[in-house]
Amino acid sequence: MLDLKDKIELYAPFLSHYWLHLLSVGISFVIAKLIKGYISKAGAEKDKSNTISMDEAIAQDSTEDLGSDLYVLDEGKHIPYEHTNRMSETEMLKQAQDFYNFMNKRRSVRFISKEPVPSLDVIKTIVHTAGTAPSGAHMQPWTFVVVSDAKVKSEIRKIVEEEEEVNYRKRMGSRWVNDLKALNTNWCKTYLEDAPYLILVFKQVYGISPEGKQPHYYNEISTCIAAGILMTALHHAGLVTVTTTPLNCGPRLRVLLERPVNEKLLLLLPVGFPTADATVPDLKRKSIDQIMVHF
Repeated sequence: MLDLKDKIELYAPFLSHYWLHLLSVGISFVIAKLIKGYISKAGAEKDKSNTISMDEAIAQDSTEDLGSDLYVLDEGKHIPYEHTNRMSETEMLKQAQDFYNFMNKRRSVRFISKEPVPSLDVIKTIVHTAGTAPSGAHMQPWTFVVVSDAKVKSEIRKIVEEEEEVNYRKRMGSRWVNDLKALNTNWCKTYLEDAPYLILVFKQVYGISPEGKQPHYYNEISTCIAAGILMTALHHAGLVTVTTTPLNCGPRLRVLLERPVNEKLLLLLPVGFPTADATVPDLKRKSIDQIMVHF
């Protein structure tokens, strides 16, 4: 009766003679799989860390490295709230409808005149109005960079158009580019030089003060709310703009405008008057039934 070794030599001579080599190959394969898995996991963690929102990053940071550098705000006092615009139902409905009618005329305008805005004070007051926005823990995590210098505007346009051409040709994809055809837009942004002012809205992902590093909670949401108020104030002052969010331009524009590392570009707004022959796409906004659900 043949034992196991004899059976292997009889029925599987290759295995009998080369089992050590096969074992080495098997061990090497397992080790390679483990290394590949480790590298993939490390890469995934790196990608995850690079793609989480800045709000999440600062939330993590607030519990990790701030330590004794954390700037603790003193408890603020409260004052009575003066509610001075209480209205009747009729007045409320009229005010609400009038404001809707006014805001419904707001459009994104890409044809902006070189005609100067009468005063920088107008822009200052509009930005000041944007600063009334609510923010997480009242950190007010925004910076509004106003540019009127022709040379700086030209540099901004150059940076934006270089990146936007790559966006349109490679990064955005055919569906996104096709969806933009109705707006008749491309990577050429002449309004970045034509507009008398550019307002670049930066979110401060954390604060820097003599007392230390201060987390800015919900910094992106807070800055977006401020940007909405900014656009409303521009419309209220008779000016036009178009929301510009050029991909991958933020770091270069931050350096150009000498902003600190805790600030990230969120929005770029060219501001001015429309040209005499300005046009806008014939678009329709959603009805109230399409945007509101009531319980």
